[in-house]
Amino acid sequence: MTKQRIMVLYGGKADEHSISCISTAGMLNALDTERFEPIPVGITKDGKWLVGGTDPRTFSLDGGELPVVQASAEAREVVLDPARGADGFFAREQNGTLTSLGHIDAVFPVLHGPYGEDGTVQGLLEMMGVPYVGCGVFASAACMDKHFTKVLLNAAGIATAPGITLDTRDFDAADGFAAQGEALICQVREAGLAYPLFVKPSRAGSSFGVTKVEHEGDAAELAAAVFEASHHDWKVLIEQGIDAREIECAVFSPKPGGQPRASWPGEIVLDRRDDGEDQFYDFDSKYMDAQASHVEVPAKLPQETLELVRSTAIKAFKAVDGAGLSRVDTFVTKDGSVMVNEINTMPGFTPISMYPKAWAATGLPYGELISQLIDGVLQH
Repeated sequence: MTKQRIMVLYGGKADEHSISCISTAGMLNALDTERFEPIPVGITKDGKWLVGGTDPRTFSLDGGELPVVQASAEAREVVLDPARGADGFFAREQNGTLTSLGHIDAVFPVLHGPYGEDGTVQGLLEMMGVPYVGCGVFASAACMDKHFTKVLLNAAGIATAPGITLDTRDFDAADGFAAQGEALICQVREAGLAYPLFVKPSRAGSSFGVTKVEHEGDAAELAAAVFEASHHDWKVLIEQGIDAREIECAVFSPKPGGQPRASWPGEIVLDRRDDGEDQFYDFDSKYMDAQASHVEVPAKLPQETLELVRSTAIKAFKAVDGAGLSRVDTFVTKDGSVMVNEINTMPGFTPISMYPKAWAATGLPYGELISQLIDGVLQH
């Protein structure tokens, strides 16, 4: 049987570059190589596409350092010819000549964040007519922007956390936005937002730039949090903290036009809280500290609540025109009501990520999950 040739894109220009590398290591090590031939292509932080460098299967967090795609003597620059479609991928040799990478049957963009999960790569592949795994241009772009995600969800009757959106492009960075502090406090009060607040960039992921603001009326603290978020995006959200459990649900719809399926919802349990530490699920908790948290699937919730999370996740996925896969993150309050926090259209595939664990607990092993995602676009 002829193997299907699957280009796997990883790395990228976003803050989540290293997480993409780890996700790709997990994905490639689980890929059915009897059926698929992977063509790994790494994208450096400055946007250069490379083939033949460090084998991404070797990436891990065991050494405590985050992996990075870097040019090496073995790596060759990838050149695209959109007019050639699936035959338009080439490697530039040292003498300047171009060597075809062969026909590419599909692309699996294991890219997180801007320049990968936001519709940019998806649009490029659409122009080339190359099938790819995951959400399309619109859903990718809309879900990358937390503000517009909320607009779409609210229009579909799905509850989200109360909040406001700021345009920080005219703010004074010279003093760390301190001059805007009192005005920000006024906006929070006018919106009726209760503390604690979470300040986050609208278009970023993996908790980059997110700050918890706990002291009501503290203009300096709020301004500093907005300033931190603005390093990642000029559009910044201030959201009311929700007294709820954070429950994540994996949605799976590999075939175009197929009915989405939802996994058993899972929960990230923050183990440090037992030590009396004040903690939220930040970058280190997610990726760098294996002792900080663990995953429970299904989450310890009543059956009817679990089913409500599943149905809400599917409704949200449809509301943004999702395809392939997404992880829908929800808040479940003490009275059992559900609201959506955000939608990740290319959720993490790291060894400790929720998406593969949720499907494994629902009866779909990681390797089969990947195979079905690829098969779905190959049949398109």
